[in-house]
Amino acid sequence: MSEIPELEAQEARLVLPRFTYEDAWTLGTLLVDLARERRAPVAIDIRRGAQQLFHCALPGSSADNDAWIDRKRRVVERYGVSSFLVGARFRAKGTTFEASSRLDPDRYAAHGGSFPVAVEGAGVVGSVTVSGLPQAEDHALVVEALGLLLSSYDSGDGGG
Repeated sequence: MSEIPELEAQEARLVLPRFTYEDAWTLGTLLVDLARERRAPVAIDIRRGAQQLFHCALPGSSADNDAWIDRKRRVVERYGVSSFLVGARFRAKGTTFEASSRLDPDRYAAHGGSFPVAVEGAGVVGSVTVSGLPQAEDHALVVEALGLLLSSYDSGDGGG
């Protein structure tokens, strides 16, 4: 399945040199700016470990999006990869996450939109999650923002 190698390549590419409070703010504001440009009715959550560093709910989002954020984030915390990749791996085996993971679907959702925050030399240190769009679009929005943050380090802007 070509989707899985592409998702794995995104995760291999989007490893940050660091992830500070300021970096979380920069990433969050990048996501807010992208979502506002597109009038996307999303909620955004960024965490390092158990600590929530950024949260924003844009017009059109609801408390239901926060529940989806929690469910998708738990998948990233458990598997260490994006919620979209976890779901794709189950689909590639001819099943679904809900049918085969043995995890409570009220607490876990392998739907696109939550992505691990990985730091060079440290591995996964947190997560960034978007909810409110179709799952592939939630995932793509996060990937786009992480790419922008990573390129800001490369360009010497420092990422915040």
